[in-house]
Amino acid sequence: MEPSDETSNKNRRLLVAGGLAAAGAAVLAGGRDDDEEDDDDRAKAAQPTGGTTAPAAGATTSGQSTSTSTNKSTSSVRDDFMKSKVGKAPATPPFLVPLPIPEVKRPESGLSPEPDKYPVDDEAGRLPHQAWDRHRPRVFYRLRVKEEKHSFHPHLPEQKIWGYDGMLPGPTFVARYGEPVLVRIENDLPRDHVGFGSPEISTHLHNGHTPSESDGFPGDYYSRDKYGPTLTRAGRFKDHHYPNKLSNSADFPDTDGDPEGALGTLWYHDHRMEFTGPNVYRGLAGFYLVFDGLDTGDEKDTRPGALRLPSGVGEYDIPLLFQDKSFDSGGYLYFNQFDPEGIVGEKFLVNGKIQPYFSVARRKYRFRALNGSSLRFFQFYLVHEGVDQSFHHIANDGNLLSAPVLTDRLRLTPAERGDVVVDFSKFPLGSKVYVVNRLEHLDGRGPTGRLLTPGTQILRFDVDREPDEPDLSQVPAVLRPLRAPVVPKNVRVRKWEFDRENDLWTVNGRLFDVTKPAAVVRQGVEEVWELQGKGSWSHPIHIHFEEARILTRNGAAPPPHERGRKDVFELRPGETVRILICFEDYVGKYLMHCHNTIHEDHHMMVRFDVVP
Repeated sequence: MEPSDETSNKNRRLLVAGGLAAAGAAVLAGGRDDDEEDDDDRAKAAQPTGGTTAPAAGATTSGQSTSTSTNKSTSSVRDDFMKSKVGKAPATPPFLVPLPIPEVKRPESGLSPEPDKYPVDDEAGRLPHQAWDRHRPRVFYRLRVKEEKHSFHPHLPEQKIWGYDGMLPGPTFVARYGEPVLVRIENDLPRDHVGFGSPEISTHLHNGHTPSESDGFPGDYYSRDKYGPTLTRAGRFKDHHYPNKLSNSADFPDTDGDPEGALGTLWYHDHRMEFTGPNVYRGLAGFYLVFDGLDTGDEKDTRPGALRLPSGVGEYDIPLLFQDKSFDSGGYLYFNQFDPEGIVGEKFLVNGKIQPYFSVARRKYRFRALNGSSLRFFQFYLVHEGVDQSFHHIANDGNLLSAPVLTDRLRLTPAERGDVVVDFSKFPLGSKVYVVNRLEHLDGRGPTGRLLTPGTQILRFDVDREPDEPDLSQVPAVLRPLRAPVVPKNVRVRKWEFDRENDLWTVNGRLFDVTKPAAVVRQGVEEVWELQGKGSWSHPIHIHFEEARILTRNGAAPPPHERGRKDVFELRPGETVRILICFEDYVGKYLMHCHNTIHEDHHMMVRFDVVP
């Protein structure tokens, strides 16, 4: 990659500072009915059993540096930046409300204007759908992004959030491979918005095998009045075409792609350039589940090869969106948009509610856990009467592992997913089983590595009934067989350094350029990418469009749960992760970035273009 000159570097730094300042002055609280704010000391350490507070993070209130010096930042201690002080939030006793289950999204017919390969009236100015002719959509959806009232907890005021169809989380899409869909995403957010976030949107299906014009590129944001630098006009909506096909049709023509690469647990969220963090924090996230001939979504399926995992989305197959959030002294959602370090929330939420409970029968359940936090890492344990319980880890980042891993913990970085199967038949009726987070995370640098005892109870399972019918679900010894990764001879190796320079988040010493690719990648050609974490910060690195296989982590083989296909790669300070990746089927602009949304909003992103 060619180094940028000093003028280019300065302009990019000014762009970051200027773009964030353009959000306006009222960025600290959203959805409030008044402007009152109180300051108090930082929240103390995480409460053990059912506590309502966890350590809050510090933040700087200074603007972005515009220096063009190449000297690295010398900060190395956790208190090297000023701490934001959030007014102490009201107490929120745990387990007062049931876990909400996101509703399954229903198709619609008769979208008007009728969708087409090319942009239609009132649609944002995208490129033509490149997969339209071969995978013409057969199922159609209308998804409205709008502001609605939401209750996080009975002891907090009802307040405004942004949600897909006005819900947090948004509705769950249930799709199947071989069934292409089109989702019309309408932007109905208020044009006169005041507060954190920006009412333009760009929706990313993470990590769909999606043509670039439907990928939710950060520069593809739109509203009725505005549009991003990689679109050609504003619009009321934008049609996203999801072919729901396997990757690599060229080498696997009979199945229109490699069955080994089938995905299961995806999620969708806003990806508006410079405002992903606050927009997702306001509520713009939801699940997108895909089934195939192996993971059929039917535990009674007697066809050969069907895995018969616990099934019934919303019944025994449960999506779980884990997040942390901060609230001010009035109980309103708090986010400091000018803070390049980020804030660790003091409240723990599952599916938009603070520490809920969920009633379960004495049988097996599949839980699709997603870390939807801005920057917090989790390490979950399943605890019954003070004793850690084992469960089966069956998928990582939405990709089934080759075999289930029996474990007693689940570690998730931001944006990472983990599917687990818990068998509640081993607990007597009346049992209360807790999901407990023990990983200490004090500030934006990442987790300290210390495990807290006993930790914070985030979700309670109430084992309160026998199943209505015999449990026919299973966890087979073999899930999705995976070939061992083989590195081709003379393979191209690209090195990517994720660092903090002059108080700016950089990749290979550069800030994000939305209009210029940092790399041009040949379609269908395997490459080795070496991801390096510099300095003393942790980074969850996400690559759009394709999954990869980890070859080594710090020179050693990855642990069992990381040996499947992945799209999020945890980089701890000083770590190096080597991956094997190949981009198939589609061309265009894509993205790699840190999924700490604070870092990505401050331009820790890379555009790469896939070409024939």
